[in-house]
Order: sequence, then structure tokens, then C-alpha cells
Amino acid sequence: MAEAAGWIRTGGLVVFPTRNLYGLGADALNPDAVARVFSAKNRPTSNPVSILIGTRDWLEDFAAEISDSARRIMDQFWPGGITLVFRANPGLPKNLTANTGTIGIRLPAHPAAAALVHAAGNPITATSANTSNTPGAGRVSEISDPVVRAAGMILDAGALVQGTGSTILDMTCDPPAVLRQGAVSEAQLRQVLPAVVSRNPAASRLNKEKE
Repeated sequence: MAEAAGWIRTGGLVVFPTRNLYGLGADALNPDAVARVFSAKNRPTSNPVSILIGTRDWLEDFAAEISDSARRIMDQFWPGGITLVFRANPGLPKNLTANTGTIGIRLPAHPAAAALVHAAGNPITATSANTSNTPGAGRVSEISDPVVRAAGMILDAGALVQGTGSTILDMTCDPPAVLRQGAVSEAQLRQVLPAVVSRNPAASRLNKEKE
């Protein structure tokens, strides 16, 4: 893990296990490293990338506004399967946010993902280890060849448990809107925030990545 974190700190890419799929991690604050992620995945530059953080204390460095509603959701569901979309602090790489002015942020529950973020000391990209418009990989053998070639390291945890990806909840609007349904259901969200609404995911510019 220390070696993988060192690779990330020097601008490299690392494949790592998450709850259901292998992810592709890079230093989210390094524009060149973020560009390598886009290149390896053949990802449209108009499609922003979410990030993983180490603790909730990191959040204020990357989110410009944190509402009481967001704090209530985090109290209930973090760490875990929900990505919250915030207005981004202006210092974040433009290619990370795809110039949207927003950033998706998640506090991971998977021990390997959490350990990698902590060891790296910076947020890392939260995107799956596949090329765009191809299925995510639950095994290392399923990872897209261009991603394998681009990665400096692969942390192989064997076959991952099949499941649902993270829910994406937009906290930049009032009431908050579900951009993608996933591990946390709308019914669960409404137990915390009754006014939550659902939005057509096709209207969102956020990527449809699983944790």
C-alpha cells in the first residue's frame, strides 16, 4: 500500500479494489495525473471524475459549500455507497471537474480504498478501471487492456463481491436530487431528507461509475 501511494504521489496511476469494481486511482490534485486517467480510459473530457477523500475533515478543502442537509446525509451514510455532489472549490483541477464547477466526493468504506487514500495523503480519483462505454471489472483479468498498460501498479484482491454502485446525490440544488440510484435507495434518503427528488441521470454530466 505504501508503494502504491508513493506511485500516486509521483503522478502515476494505480488500480485498486473497491466494493464491487476495481478503480483507477490518481492524485486528484495533479492535473497531469488526472489527464492520464482520461487518456487511459478514453474518457470524454466533458465527463468529470469524482474523488475519494480520507476523512470528512478533508471535505472543506474541496467543497465550496457544505449544507446542513449534506451533513445529515453524511452522518447517516458515510463512509459508504453514496457520492455527494458539491460546488467545487476553485483551486481544483479544471480537467477533474470538466469545468462544471461541481465535484462528486465520497468517503469510501472499502478498507483497501480507504487505506490507499490515507497513505497517499491526497484525494484520489474515483473512477472504474475500464475504458469508457465498457463494463467495469470485478476481477483483475477483466480490466481493460489500455488501463492495465497505463497503471504503474495493480492491487489484486481477487474477485470482488457483485453489487450496486454508489448512489449519486446532487447537493448543489434545493431540494437535493438523486442523479443515479445505487447502494443507498431513495427511500433511505427520504428518511433523512423527505424532500429529495429524482432527476433523469441522462441529464447529468456526471460519470456513471461504481465505487
